[in-house]
Amino acid sequence: MRFPLLIATAATALALAGPASAHDASSVVASGRATFNLNPAWRMTTGDIAGAEQVGFDDHRWSEVTLPNAFNEKQAFARDIKDLSTGITWYRKRITLPEGAAAGKAFLEFEGVRQAAEVWVNGRSVVLSERGAMAFGADISAAVKPGENLIAVRVDNDWRYKERATGSGFQWNDRNFNVNYGGITRNVKLHLAPRTYQTLPLFSNLGTTGQYVWADGFDLTARSATVHVETQVRNEEARARSLSYRVEVRDRGGLVVGRLDGGTVTLAPGETRTLAAAGRIGDLHFWSWGYGYLYRVTTSLIERGRAIDAVDSLTGFRATQFGDGMIRLNGRVMQVHGYAQRTSNEWPAVGVSIPPWVSDFSNALMVESGGNMVRWMHITPSKQDIESADRVGLPQAMPAGDAEHDVEGRRWDQRKEQMRDAIIYNRNNPSILFYESGNESISEAHMAEMKAIRDRYDPHGGRAIGSREMLDSKTAEYGGEMLYINKSAHIPMWAMEYSRDEAARLYQDELTPPFHQDAPDYNRNQDSQAREDVRRWWDYYRIRPGTGRRVSSGGVNIIWSDSNTHYRGDNNYRRSGEVDAMRLPKESFFAHQVMWTGWVDAERPATHIIGHWNYAPGTAKDVSVVSNGERVELFLNGRSLGTGQRSSGFLFTWPGVRWQAGSLRAVAIGADGRRSEHCVETVGAPAALRLVPHTGPRGFVMDGADLALVDVEVVDARGRRVPTVNAMVTFTLDGPADWRGGIAQGDSSGKPRPAIAVQAEAIPGTTPTAGTARDEDNYVLSKALPVEGGINRVLLRAGKAPGAVRLTASTPGLAPVTLAIPAVAAPEVKGGLSRVFADTAQPGLLTRGPTPQRPSYRVTRATYLPATIVAGTGQNDAAKTIDDNELSRWSSDGRPDTAWIEYRFAKPVTLNEVELKLVGWRSRGYPLRMTLDGREVWKGETERQLGYAAVRFPAASGSILRITQIAPTRDRDAFGKIVEVSNARQAGDTGADAVPAGWRLAIVEADFHGPVPVGKR
Repeated sequence: MRFPLLIATAATALALAGPASAHDASSVVASGRATFNLNPAWRMTTGDIAGAEQVGFDDHRWSEVTLPNAFNEKQAFARDIKDLSTGITWYRKRITLPEGAAAGKAFLEFEGVRQAAEVWVNGRSVVLSERGAMAFGADISAAVKPGENLIAVRVDNDWRYKERATGSGFQWNDRNFNVNYGGITRNVKLHLAPRTYQTLPLFSNLGTTGQYVWADGFDLTARSATVHVETQVRNEEARARSLSYRVEVRDRGGLVVGRLDGGTVTLAPGETRTLAAAGRIGDLHFWSWGYGYLYRVTTSLIERGRAIDAVDSLTGFRATQFGDGMIRLNGRVMQVHGYAQRTSNEWPAVGVSIPPWVSDFSNALMVESGGNMVRWMHITPSKQDIESADRVGLPQAMPAGDAEHDVEGRRWDQRKEQMRDAIIYNRNNPSILFYESGNESISEAHMAEMKAIRDRYDPHGGRAIGSREMLDSKTAEYGGEMLYINKSAHIPMWAMEYSRDEAARLYQDELTPPFHQDAPDYNRNQDSQAREDVRRWWDYYRIRPGTGRRVSSGGVNIIWSDSNTHYRGDNNYRRSGEVDAMRLPKESFFAHQVMWTGWVDAERPATHIIGHWNYAPGTAKDVSVVSNGERVELFLNGRSLGTGQRSSGFLFTWPGVRWQAGSLRAVAIGADGRRSEHCVETVGAPAALRLVPHTGPRGFVMDGADLALVDVEVVDARGRRVPTVNAMVTFTLDGPADWRGGIAQGDSSGKPRPAIAVQAEAIPGTTPTAGTARDEDNYVLSKALPVEGGINRVLLRAGKAPGAVRLTASTPGLAPVTLAIPAVAAPEVKGGLSRVFADTAQPGLLTRGPTPQRPSYRVTRATYLPATIVAGTGQNDAAKTIDDNELSRWSSDGRPDTAWIEYRFAKPVTLNEVELKLVGWRSRGYPLRMTLDGREVWKGETERQLGYAAVRFPAASGSILRITQIAPTRDRDAFGKIVEVSNARQAGDTGADAVPAGWRLAIVEADFHGPVPVGKR
């Protein structure tokens, strides 16, 4: 048979480009396997067309597209998610197999199609995939033939699509959270292999599991571990095959650092077996936050000294632990701080159809902002984004598929199948630290089912499985609320979403055109949003590891980039990102950079002045500075304005600073004496336009899919951006590129924004809000759009012809400026097949360096547990106030004389702080008196907050702490429209609905803290 030799030649050629991703044909060991890029040269049309699957159908009038491609991508951010077009889309592609290939195995791999796809090869149906949120494969060996072959795909992205076999819809096909860009929206590959081969990790359609790589026995100091590799192998020959299993581990420089021998086996005809090898490897670089160090693990089947099948898996090795309420990565405690990002991770006018370098561009910015976790929301992320997170060193939480709540019957089975397939497909990606079983609590029985799936298919990967909420679960390995703050001494608790207010990038502050007043109900300006993000993060940071026995493992801010999904603000898209839809930073990006310099405690001094310093004469502004220092002094043109008033740990303010042209400088001093500073200047009048390009490592490749980003800025005579300019800029594009444009506030037609807000459609599971910009197109695809705050960014998509790409920008009063972007020729496509994958050019980023070995936090207070508790009433429930279960509580009976509780310690303790989670904490302040051995240590009303009220007092010693309610409580919501859920359980069970206000002291959890004893600091 000539097939193995011919494909070995193909694999050798492929080695020049490197591997595309995990489970592709090896680029370093030639064998009878090859993997091809099928993205180029498809024909596409919309509408349900009879006979389009047949070989003889005439498709020459269809559009030619390069995948990934959504038929409605032009609507991304131009329309409300609920109004995106749906329907039937057809794709067709002709491929010519290498000579002899039809004698072996051939598989198609689709990384994702939205929603349902039926695939035909040469008129023969080979697979139906309906879940729309997962990769799938098809064995096309029996359908292909020598020479030319036709692949046809029919895609249906109806919001109401029903599973053919059961008539059931899919919970995650949702008009709120899962933006519906329809078509073949992710990459497509062709795998050619011999008939005895390593399987692909595509379970639902192929029933196979592929490779599994993990490490254990970590010696973090010596940088060594035992590496384990398993591969499912199948023999589809008519004869038995005796094979050896060999594994090679190569570092990022290509050096072999480990060889593992899996021995020799004989596979009977039709047999499927898992082969395994393991060995100790030293001098390892452990994958870490901001350290995307990846190894190439090559698994080979050897027969008579020759590799008949070789596969590369790109992976990393890291140690994880989840316990004591904390997360440890490579032995170091890490408090989660990052973003809850919509899985679509989309861009204007292209949606999810982006090249890998753009994924890295966006995901690396998360790391740059200080993010150490991305929690993808609702559905499994694309393989491209998962691998991107590997490369940039971004830990991630991977969901399966859902909307907002637990389900039963077929829809629950669909979720389990999705989790199984997602784990098998992604279990070698080191950046995944968490598997999320639900975006809202699921039953304990369902949690056990999900955990069993993890234990079967990824028992050694070092990943915790849990769900949002699950606060009292005995099965989940992590939990946490959506809006509220939780502590734990057991499983890690981290918030799945917090700080959800919205702010458009245009709206800088109320003193800068267009003078947008602060509106806390989802329509803030940038200054206000940045301050709010500081206030919300402080609630987690102040109860971080090191602050007691029970701690918060942090939380993720919702969201990272503005999104074409469910919104609450003025526009028809969500604006709560720390960057806008084009990934231009807002002020809160820089606020996070300051607060999130360390794994837990701040590790690098940092300071940022919120806003700019260009105002009209006579302006007085409240200046806010974010700093991780202990003391911040402000200087205006060298003159001290004194130290700022500190609040929320990181926020320093100076009210009513009178503007003067010049410089405003903030200088911070940390507790250790280290300094940091930040300066903003008054910039001059607009003098020029500036264009700044961003392209991938390969340059701007004319393959019909690559993108170039171009920043347009208005600058002064010294090249400084002018932050008060919102001028209209007109663009002219010449050369082989397609204009995709950008995004801005307003409508390209120039129609005025209505003065009266329009109520949004009420969709189950969300709260409808009113807005004035519901029908605007947000300048999407317009060749004239404004800069906002002196800058904007546009997208260009590569064409396919040779020639220079030239972009010219002009605005009244300034000279036009032209940018030339060199066009790079696309890789060869032969017979519809390409051996080049765009992601092979993407380097792993090592920006933060290896995991530091020093502790990530210092112990700042001691925690004491009472030996006994005595209550004025409800004695049987009193212990629930210290049971580490945030869904249990104690409350008094409504009488003033019984509204007290005493905590008695076995010996005298020194206390200076009590933290209380009180029933109705968001809306209810409690008038309390606290005594220690009868001496009053505190009297007042507790703060309304999103979790724990901190009651601080001068250090005092004693054995009996008594908490007494001294006046009735009243409910008053302190957070506006923050809660948008339908019942107490979904709202985090504050208990306010079950325990009335008045003379009822009601405590969920209580923690008792004092100074760290001398010698333990």
